[in-house]
Order: sequence, then structure tokens, then C-alpha cells
Amino acid sequence: MIRSFKSILPHILVVLGFVFLSLAYFNPVLQGKEIFQSDIVQYIGMAKQQNDFRTETGEEPYWTDSAFGGMPTYQLGANYPHNYIKKIDSVLRFLPRPADYLFLYFLGFYILLLTLRLDYKLAFLGALAFGFSTYLIIILGVGHNAKAHAIAYMPMVLAGIILCFRSKYLSGFLLLAFAMALEIGANHFQMTYYLLLLVLVLGVAYLIDAYRKKQLPHYFKALGVMVLAVILAIATNATNLLATQEYAAFSTRGDTGLTITAEGTEQKSDGLSIDYITEYSYGILESFNLFIPRFMGGSSSEILDEDSQMYQQLIKMGASPVQARNFAENAPTYWGDQPFVGAPAYIGASVLFLFVFALFLIKGRLKWWIVGGVILALLLSWGKNFLFFTELFIDYVPLYDKFRAVSSIQVLIELCVPILAIFGLYKLFSEFEKAEEKQYALKWATIITGGIALLFLVFKSALFNFSGGNDAVYIQQMGAEFVRALKEDRRAVFTADTIRSLIFVLLSATLIWLYIKQKANKNLVIAGFVLLILADLIPVDRRYVNNDDFVAARAMNQPFQPTAADAQILQDPGHFRVFDLAESPFNTGRTSYFHNSIGGYHAAKPGRIQELYDFYISRNNMEILNMLNVKYFIIPTEEGVQAQQNPEAFGNAWFVNNIKWVENPNEAIINLGEAKLDSTAVVHVEYRNLIPTDLETDPSAEIELITQRPNELVYKFKSSKEQLAVFSEIYYPNGWKTYIDGKESVHFRVNYVLRGMMIPAGEHEIKFEFEPEVVKTGSIISLSASIVLGLLLLGGLFYKFRRK
Repeated sequence: MIRSFKSILPHILVVLGFVFLSLAYFNPVLQGKEIFQSDIVQYIGMAKQQNDFRTETGEEPYWTDSAFGGMPTYQLGANYPHNYIKKIDSVLRFLPRPADYLFLYFLGFYILLLTLRLDYKLAFLGALAFGFSTYLIIILGVGHNAKAHAIAYMPMVLAGIILCFRSKYLSGFLLLAFAMALEIGANHFQMTYYLLLLVLVLGVAYLIDAYRKKQLPHYFKALGVMVLAVILAIATNATNLLATQEYAAFSTRGDTGLTITAEGTEQKSDGLSIDYITEYSYGILESFNLFIPRFMGGSSSEILDEDSQMYQQLIKMGASPVQARNFAENAPTYWGDQPFVGAPAYIGASVLFLFVFALFLIKGRLKWWIVGGVILALLLSWGKNFLFFTELFIDYVPLYDKFRAVSSIQVLIELCVPILAIFGLYKLFSEFEKAEEKQYALKWATIITGGIALLFLVFKSALFNFSGGNDAVYIQQMGAEFVRALKEDRRAVFTADTIRSLIFVLLSATLIWLYIKQKANKNLVIAGFVLLILADLIPVDRRYVNNDDFVAARAMNQPFQPTAADAQILQDPGHFRVFDLAESPFNTGRTSYFHNSIGGYHAAKPGRIQELYDFYISRNNMEILNMLNVKYFIIPTEEGVQAQQNPEAFGNAWFVNNIKWVENPNEAIINLGEAKLDSTAVVHVEYRNLIPTDLETDPSAEIELITQRPNELVYKFKSSKEQLAVFSEIYYPNGWKTYIDGKESVHFRVNYVLRGMMIPAGEHEIKFEFEPEVVKTGSIISLSASIVLGLLLLGGLFYKFRRK
């Protein structure tokens, strides 16, 4: 027992160290403050209706009226029955946000390096290098929590795979199934997809190695074990995956069938356009940001002080010190090609030095799958700047065209580089490596990394002009002298950070040289690199995410305050929609916080609503806005935002007596702009059998919405003749069921995005209920798989305990 406790004591201390470092970096959480995350603020606006409904009724609605006219809540934090993986995850994330994600970064990478048979000291060092990588901190600052969540579990997934390949089939199966379940549960499928690409590279490296060593039977046995583990992990997340798959077909990631743009040009009907996918493409030269943080100026809003050329020039131009300071603290020093950059994806000069050092010492499959992963991620991150390779993946690699912001694949570089870097130290400390080989690796690592920094430092004026893509605009607005000063500031931050990286390279080289010359022992070198990595990464991290980003908890819990316009609209008890012209309507969750909006904020908007926006809503087409029951506009004025009522809105439902039949989505969306929509419905020919040839009209027919909840709508109908009713509710083909007097009926899509149905003569109650079968089916699968996984984990742990 004593020996066993001593063996686990270092790991306990390491985990406590991770807790301390996580809380220390995000120390305002200890005062009850919360980090202000812009994306989370938007999410709070989008999810408020469903959260309020859940609190008031105890039910899960799975549908919200507050965004894009109506959409499922599957990607808005819906709670599913029997989602036990989510409960386990919440236990692991016991620290206050965002310290919980930083802790997961550390813990997952520590487990990976232990699996790779490194001692706890090196594993601790590697975890710091990974966890404090600048990009991983930045995404916490802006609120990409799901992305951070998925990245944090990547190392654990790799650990399970590596155990399987090392013939640790039981341990590998259990760890992989558990970690993959958590990874999928993090609900950021783009990051999980990128992890899959890395695993494929790893698998190829291990396959080649197994072939050379004549171990193919073992390789395929391990592969079979891994497939079973992943299937089990997928099954535990069945509800989320099935619901996401269902919604994806309805979203901008799916295929609406529309093959024309609002401008009349041809486009692909499925997946995202190549321009949208590659909008955020990393510049080839910009990749040196990984080594020199402000190689291209840092962020699009960098903080400069009063000694900056920009500040001095603004003062000369007549700005007050306060005005000049405010502008200089949001300086556009970034001069790369991306539309916006929150911060450089800095890995650390000391970490990259160790990575290059390791390249000369490490041989075999570990080196090649890591190098392969780094190269693949780098090439794909260049996007439109390496278009041939990008188009190859878009055209031939399944699902690649479903994700945007290709630059984010650099997370694989942030994952891979520290692994090999720490193995470089492991080789340094190994007695089996010759001193001459270590000296050779040290010499060339110093020449390469130090030489690159020195080259940029000496020849910066010849190599770069420090001109940005928006400089022409700044010249028009601020004058040529302002841009000259801006370029000087860009040159200054470039020089400062290049010198900084060179210093860390030389300090790292010195530590290794001291060990080779036996002037420092292993523990001293590890301690030295702990200090170097912390001194290298944390100051860069804190340029962009620091205590100033924290606010009182109330500011995050209630991020939006009602304006006079909001208050006026909220006095209307009816069911209607709002179009906010004071905001960017399809890029804000603020309106959804207070009202039923036709806009919203989401990475995967409903596809047909986005198309309707592109064709008509963005051009303020009143017929379209009327059919969407937009009763109020929020408009900006000199006196502030005001609410303007629209008396022409069609209401919750109306009758039509004319049909415009169309054969495809192109015809449908074009005819919307030509039809008189209060009396005509645009209907696809596939629904012809549901509508009689001659529509009769009853001028006295009535239909009224009498009950409204997100997942239930009840109407009272009265007519002497059968009527075709159009409802100003978004048509979603899965989950919504229709009942007439309690008997199930059918409805169909009309006007491209709305619901329509034939209602027989008489007095009836029409009810729409959202009863998603995907949730019921997925919950049964999730429950069964969770029970199996739980029993296997308990059985595996018991077996391991008995063996010891």
C-alpha cells in the first residue's frame, strides 16, 4: 500500500499543480468574476428562450422561435435524456470557467505523454507547453468553448490509440472509448474531424512500420479493437450525433437544391462555397507567427503605448491625448491577408527549438506521424494561398467542405509540436544516445532556429514593406503620414518579438549545452525549461487574454439590457417576429434575447433562411417580411434605436386561393419575388396530390392562434369550405406533427420556408407539436451504450486491480 501510494503521489502533485496554474492564470474567477466571451454572449441571446422555457416548465423544447424564424435547439445546448457522458464531463470540469478548460488541456496532454512512457516530470513540462500555447488561450478569451473542449480531449484519444498499437488492448479500448465519447460529446465536429485526419496520418505511419516489421496481424487486431471502441463512443452520443446529422441537412452545411445566387450566377447546392471555406486562410509567410508572435503585427487590434509612432502622429494631427491613446490601444498593426485576427497562433520559440532539436535525434514512426501531421495541417491552413491542395480536399475528401475557417486546423500543429519537442529532451537524457549525435542536433537546431530569427532581424527592411491590405483605406481616412507611422510601429513590434524569440532560442540551446557538458543535471534542465516555457508563452498569452477580460458575473448572465424600443415591443403580447436593422441582423443574438427574431447568430444557420436573406430580406423586400410575420422593425435614429410597427404583416396564418407550382428550388425562390403572397402560395409540384385542383374561397373563413409555446402551436379554425392555410412558421421536415381535432394530419412546405396545409370545412382545432423521433431513438441507443461502457470500465478497472 505504501509503495503504491508513493508511485501515485507524484501524479497527485502534478494534478494539483495543474489546478493551481489554471486558477492562477484565470485568477479573477476566485473573486466570482466571469470572463467576457463575445461568442458566449451571442449564445446566451440565442438560447434564452429555451433556457427560460426549461426553467419554467421543466421540459426540454428542442425548438426555439427566437432565432431565424424558428429552428431546432440541437446546436444551442439542448439537453438530451441519458446523456451520461455529459455528466461525467461536468465532473472533470470542476473548476470555474475558463480555468476548467485550461485544466483539461494540461490533464489530457499529461496522460498522453505518460502513455508514451515518459516520466511525470517531462509529461508535466509537455502539458505546460501544450496548455499555454497561445491559440488555445485565445479561443477561451473569445468564447470558442466547444472548440477548446474538443481540443482538450484530443490527447486522450491519441493515448488510447497508441495503447492499442502497443498491444495494450484492454487499456487502449477502455481509454479510447471513454476519451472518444468525451471528444464527441464536446460537440465541435470540426475539431473532431481534424483529429480524424491526424489519426489517419498516424495510422499510415504505424501501418508502414508494421509492414516493415512483419507485424500486420497485430496491426489489424489493434485496428479492430479501436473500431469497436469508437463505435461504442459514437453510440453513447447517439442522440447528439443523430440530431446534428438531421439538422445539418437543413442548415447551410446541407443541400437545399438551390444552384443560383442572388446575383444570378451558378453555385454548388451542397456544402459551403470555396470562398466561405477559405475566407480565413493562413498566409504562407504568416506561418512564422508560430515562431515569432508578432511576425505580422500580432492582432487586428494591438495595444501600443505613448512611445509608438502612431500615438505621436495622432497628436501631431490634432488628436487629444485621450483620443490618441484610445486609438493606439486598438492599433491595426496586423498586416497579413486574413479579414480579422484576434491573436497570432504562437507555439513558443523554446518549444519550436526543442522540436527542431528532436528532428535530428528521433527516428521511426513517432517522428513521421508527428511530422506528417504538422505538414498536413500547415498546408491545409494556407487555404486559398495553396488552392490546389485545398481544392483537392474539398473535391475528394468526404465532409471537408462542411467546415470553414481552414486556418483553425493549425490546432494539430499545437498538438503535435510539443509531443516531439518533449521527446527531444527525452533523447537528450537517454544514455543510449551518443554525445556526438546530441551535439550535432544542438548545433543544427541552433543554426536553423537562431538563423531564421537572425535573418529576419538583419534583412527585415529588404524582405518586408510592412504594408497591410487595408492601408489604402487608412490613407484615405487618416492620411499618408499616419500609415507611415503605422508601418514603423509594425516594424518595431516585428523587431522586438524577433529579438525575443532569438533570446529564447539561445537560452534553450544553452540549457542543452550545459547538460551535454555535464554542467547541469536532468532535473535542473527540466526546471530550466519549465521556467523558459512559462516565461515564453504566458506573457504572449496575457497580451490578449488577461484580467481585464473579466467582468462581474451579472454582466455575463444578463449581457443585454433592453432599450426603449425593446420595452415597447415587449408590451405587445402577440406572437410575431422582429427585424432588427440597428444590428447586423444575421450576425447577432441580441434580438433573440428579447424577441422572436428572423435573424440570429450561428455558425450553421438554417439553409433556406440564409438564402431568403441573400435574395430578399437583405434588400428589405416587404412581401417576404410580411409573410414572415415581421410586425416590428428596430431602426437606428439620431435619438437612438426606435421600434416601428408594420401594419402590413400577414399574421400567424392566412388563406390563399391561388397556387404557383414550381419544380425546383430555383423556380421557387425566384417566384417568391413575383407572387402576391397574401393570396398566392408558391408550392413544389411534389405536393400536388395534397391540394385540390380548384381552391374554393370563403370570405368569412377564420383562423386564429390561441396557444403558443416553442414546441406547440394551437389554432382555432372556422370555414364553410375547405381552405389552404399558410402559417408563418418555419417548415422543418422532421419532428413537427400536425393534428386536426386530435387526429394526425399532414402539412407541407410552401413559400420556400413556411408551412401550409389543407383544412376541411367546419370548426376545428389545429395543433402543431414538435416531437422529434431522433431524440427518442437516440436516447435509447445512448442509454444502452452508456450501460455497456460503464460496465466495461468497472470490469476493466477491477481486472487491473486484481492483477496487481
